[in-house]
Amino acid sequence: MPLRAIAYVSEASADLSTAGLDVLVEDAARFNTLAGVTGVLLFDGERFLQYYEGPEDGIAAVHERILHARSHRAIIELNRGPVPQRSFPYWGMRWLAVDTALIRQLAIGDWAGFARRMDDGSMAGSGLEQLLTLVARALDVAPPPLQPHTVS
Repeated sequence: MPLRAIAYVSEASADLSTAGLDVLVEDAARFNTLAGVTGVLLFDGERFLQYYEGPEDGIAAVHERILHARSHRAIIELNRGPVPQRSFPYWGMRWLAVDTALIRQLAIGDWAGFARRMDDGSMAGSGLEQLLTLVARALDVAPPPLQPHTVS
């Protein structure tokens, strides 16, 4: 079954507390697990950057919930499209606190195709690659390698 992914940024609701975010993410993780979707949510206290991946029907169900969530507004989609493999296979959803500058940096990154192959066969520095590196640093582990693919 082909995998798809969506990445977006949004502004958190002013009344969203850390405890409220914990509850929201626990609920999302349960729903995502049933939908076959995995991913990560970054939060800087004011903004979110979320990346989620899975089968097309699962992605559609999760996306619909995201669009109607009262926890955020001003959703800007960075990209949606096929991915060759899961980058967060064990996380129904997990959130990480990050510095404001990191979300800004990721949001302006190159999310086209999630991972692009250069002429020499190497991978371009994509938004997804930057996200994986940031998450790996936050967890103090090595980032997983991205599989090369061509986006059609």
